[in-house]
Amino acid sequence: MGQDHYYYDEYLNRSITERVAERSYLPMNKLLLDLINKHGSDFKLSFSISGSAIEQFEQYAPEVLESFKKLADTGQVEFLAETYAHSLVSLKNKNEFQKQVKMHQEKIKELFGLEPVTFRNTELIYSDEIGEKVADLGFDTILTEGAKHILGWKSPNFLYQHPQKKKLNILLKNFRLSDDIAFRFSSQTWAEWPLTTDKYLQWLKQTEEKEEIINLFMDYETFGEHQWAETGIFEFMRVLPDKIIADGEFKFKTPAELSNELKPVADLHVPYPISWADEERDLSAWLGNEMQDEAFEKLYQMAERMEKVSDAAINSDWQKLQTSDHFYYMCTKWFSDGDVHEYFNPYPSPYEAFINYMNVLSDFQIRLAEYDIEMENNIHFDELEHMTAVQMKKVLSQMEVEDIAKILSLSNQVVNEKILKYVGKRKQQALSDVDQIKNYSKEQLSRTKKVLQDLL
Repeated sequence: MGQDHYYYDEYLNRSITERVAERSYLPMNKLLLDLINKHGSDFKLSFSISGSAIEQFEQYAPEVLESFKKLADTGQVEFLAETYAHSLVSLKNKNEFQKQVKMHQEKIKELFGLEPVTFRNTELIYSDEIGEKVADLGFDTILTEGAKHILGWKSPNFLYQHPQKKKLNILLKNFRLSDDIAFRFSSQTWAEWPLTTDKYLQWLKQTEEKEEIINLFMDYETFGEHQWAETGIFEFMRVLPDKIIADGEFKFKTPAELSNELKPVADLHVPYPISWADEERDLSAWLGNEMQDEAFEKLYQMAERMEKVSDAAINSDWQKLQTSDHFYYMCTKWFSDGDVHEYFNPYPSPYEAFINYMNVLSDFQIRLAEYDIEMENNIHFDELEHMTAVQMKKVLSQMEVEDIAKILSLSNQVVNEKILKYVGKRKQQALSDVDQIKNYSKEQLSRTKKVLQDLL
C-alpha cells in the first residue's frame, strides 16, 4: 500500500474475457447476424454494453467488438446508453452520473456510429429520482424491472411514463418470460423442462390481447456461459425468431421504436430503487450489509475531489473502482440466490472481497492526497489540450491578453500551438507585445486558472 498502484489481475481478466468471448459473445453474435441476414427488418434487438466491458474487449478480445460492429452495420440493432463504469453512481452523485453517461454515449458513437437515445441503468436500477436525472440528460425512454411490488395489479406488458417527467417513457422487463430463458432453461428440476420453441411461443400467445408489448431482457452471458451450448440454448435461440416471425402475431421492435409508436397507459411511481437482481428486486445485492455500505460511502466521499483531477491513470482507476461488481462480491445472501452471487466471483468469501477492496481504496486515497499536494504546488492548464477548435475559439475570445500570456508561459507545446492558432489576429498581435515572464506568482496564476474554470 502506498508503493505499488497496480490493482489488477491481468491473467484472470484476460482468461475470463477470452473464455466468455469464445463460449458466448462470438457464437451468439454470429447467430444474431445470421438471423438478421435471413429476416431483414423483421428481426431486431438491442444491446447495452458498458464502457468497462468495451475496454476489456479492446484489450483482450477485439474480435468481439468487430462482431458487434457488424451487427450495428445492419441497421436492425439499437445500442443503449448506460453508466460507463457499470456503476451505482445514480444512487449517489449526480455530477459523476452525468459524466459517466456522457462518456458512454461518446464511446458508443465512436465505435458504432450510433447516438444512444434509450437509457438502461446498471442492473436495471430505477426510481422516480433516477428517472428525473435521466430525463434531465435528454433521454425519452428508460428500461427497468417489472417488479411485482411496484406494479401491483398492473401488467409489465405496457408502456408507462414517469409521474413528473411525462416525456420519459418506461419499458418494463417481463421477468417471468425473461427468466424462463435466462435462469430456468437448463434446470431439469423445473416443471416445464425441457423448454421448446413451440412451448415458449404458446406462452407468448397466452398474453392478454389488450397488452401491447413483451420485453425480454437478459444477461448476454446467458447464451453459452450461464446456459452452456450443450443445453441447446443456441439452437433454441436460432429457431425461436423463425417461429415467432412465421406465426405473425408478434413483431420484433427496438426500445426506441416502441417508445415512439406507443402511448403510455399510466404513470409508474417508484419511490424506492428497484433492480432486476435476486428475488427481492431491490438493492440488497450491492448495498445489503455493513461491509457494502461502508465501502460505498468511503468510495463516494472522494467524488467531489475527483472532479478536479486531470490525471488519466487516476481517473481510469476511479472509474474501475465504481464498478458494481465490487459490491456484489461482498454480498452475504447465501440462500436462494447464493449460486448466482458466486458466478464470476474471484473471491472465496465476501469478507475477503471487502478486505481487498478497502485496501485498494486506501491506496487510492493515498494517491489522491499526493495528487492534491502536487496540484497545490503546481498550476496547469491541461483543460485546453482536449478542447475542440470551436471550444478553444470561444474561450480565448472571452479571456484577457494577460491571462492568455500566463497560460502560454506554463503550457506544453501542443496547447501553445492551439492557442496561437485560434486566438485571433488582434490578440495574437497583442501577445507579441507582452513580456512573457516565466515566473508569474502563484496568486497571479491561480487567478488565471479561476478565470479559465469559470469560462468552462
